Amino acid sequence: MLRAALRRPLLSSHIHVRSANTTACSSSSPLSYVYGTLLLAGAGVFAAYYVDSRAAVHKYVAMPLVRACVDGETAHKLAVKMLATGLMPRDVKQDDELLECELWDLPLSNPLGIAAGLDKDAEAVDGLYDLGFGYVEVGSVTPEPQPGNPQPRFFRLPADRAIINRYGFNSAGHALVLLRLRTRLRNWPEVANHAQRQGRVLAVNLGKNKSSSPDSIDDYLMGVRAFGSVADVLVVNVSSPNTPGLRSLQARGMLEELLSEVVRERDALPLMGEKPRVVVKLAPDLTKAEIEDVAAAVRATKVDGVIMGNTTVQRPDGLKSPQTLVQETGGLSGQPLKPITIEAFKTLRSLLPASIPLIACGGISSGADALEYAKLGAATIQLYTAFGYDGVGTPREIKDELTELLRKEGKSWREVSREAVAQLAWKDDAESAMERLKQEAENALENLKEISTQIALGDDLAPNWIDPVLENAPPPTIPTPEPPTSVPANEQSPNVVDVLVITPDSTSKEEMDNKSVK
Repeated sequence: MLRAALRRPLLSSHIHVRSANTTACSSSSPLSYVYGTLLLAGAGVFAAYYVDSRAAVHKYVAMPLVRACVDGETAHKLAVKMLATGLMPRDVKQDDELLECELWDLPLSNPLGIAAGLDKDAEAVDGLYDLGFGYVEVGSVTPEPQPGNPQPRFFRLPADRAIINRYGFNSAGHALVLLRLRTRLRNWPEVANHAQRQGRVLAVNLGKNKSSSPDSIDDYLMGVRAFGSVADVLVVNVSSPNTPGLRSLQARGMLEELLSEVVRERDALPLMGEKPRVVVKLAPDLTKAEIEDVAAAVRATKVDGVIMGNTTVQRPDGLKSPQTLVQETGGLSGQPLKPITIEAFKTLRSLLPASIPLIACGGISSGADALEYAKLGAATIQLYTAFGYDGVGTPREIKDELTELLRKEGKSWREVSREAVAQLAWKDDAESAMERLKQEAENALENLKEISTQIALGDDLAPNWIDPVLENAPPPTIPTPEPPTSVPANEQSPNVVDVLVITPDSTSKEEMDNKSVK
């Protein structure tokens, strides 16, 4: 009985507690459901916002925070690693038809490309395509791995929205980059290009090891053999200012030999389908005479295209950044590069035929910049520094602005570019050749008319003029003239003048010019 009495209150208390807990759970269940729903909805909204590359948080929060917390090279490496994960934002908007264009017979949904130097080792190809780039160029890739130049080697100039770098072709080497590109091809459904996406192009930028002889071209030929089967475009980089002796390959004789061998090596690739296009990347620092030599080499070697340009060793007037930064050794890129590249681009476009497309790379950070290059005949354009400053939304922002500008023009990118090329490109077709011959014939006819007029008016002929009709005629038989009667010198008339006798014969022009009879 006692035990039962002692146990009874405990049991009652236990029952009471359970009843209270049950009541509390029953009353909190609707609130928990509401809180959970709101949390999931908020996470979904944030995810949708984060995934959209146009979200302002990426440009106005994330990028300033990264610049404040880490140095330029660390930020560069972090961005590539994040893009490689596939968890980065993406361009969720479809490209407008006004942006469609082509490189040779390769269709592109937009003309925007990412220049070599960002994804050096082909780690983030698909992450870059997800951001909306139509053209992705990886590298530069050297045959053997090399660390590049000592750090620090990357310097931000935020007051000028510019960068100075002296990376020096830091590369993981052919073997690792080739493995990544081959693995990627196996992971994506096959389409008609090596980008493995419709309306996209994949390029590999070929460099050379610092340990190689400055005038050696073997590194480039190895690059053609290694990447010819996994790239739509192979870029011969002879314009980096950070590898000793590299820019000397832009001299006409050396460049012509290099490009001839690269094209020959490409043509010899044992590929069943389309072979990669060969493009050469040039520096904007070339003089007009040097650009003329380069253009002649490009025309002679049948290279498929040209990228103008790369970073510059110049330091333009008006840079706002501290001189301690401005005077750092290396190549300058960003907005201050644009005027330099524009001048070089215009000169080069006038020296190459329309069949050789030009890709513009230098100081592009807006849709207006892109359109300016299109009006100079650019087939496509490339970004680098603007992407580093403005982040993942840069491609879409530029494409949207460019689309509006084109709509105001009432033309597509393709139309603007083609019209400019037709007007500005060097003419080498049969029609132009006939036009040049016609002009030369008209000039010759004008000269003959002038000479005929002088003869009719009795004007003296120039002593070195030879009738073009008679110059190649067989020499006629000319009777030997009787020797003139000798006249004493003191009896000669002061009015006697020298008379030039023009006699068509087989003697040379020099001998004919010296013939005269007193």
